[in-house]
Amino acid sequence: MIVMNRTAFAIVLALSAPVSGVAHAQLYPPGGVGAQPVIPFPTAPPAPPPPPIVVPTVPQMNSPPPFALQNTTPGVVTQDTPPKPVLKRDHRPSFSDRVARCLDDGAAWGLNPNQRAAYSRQCANQ
Repeated sequence: MIVMNRTAFAIVLALSAPVSGVAHAQLYPPGGVGAQPVIPFPTAPPAPPPPPIVVPTVPQMNSPPPFALQNTTPGVVTQDTPPKPVLKRDHRPSFSDRVARCLDDGAAWGLNPNQRAAYSRQCANQ
């Protein structure tokens, strides 16, 4: 029994020696590897402050417009020169442009093809 215990003890001691040697090689001395200081990982910057919460002003129906939108300078109208016609075109569009516009208008109004043809003939010749 004593021989068996000694043999078992010798086997355990022989197997534990390489394991303990590897484990001791993994230990780092205080202050880092090779006595170099350990650099910590950078931390995230602090979160930005939340935006301020502002309650919007609700426009009132019976209130006057803001001063910036009011017309504060009166318009000057001279009697000797007539105003330039604003709505009159300088030149008349071509016939094909008028037909295309009239066909588009007829389609927008929901006319069927026969009604659209009659409408475009009458509209383009005006």
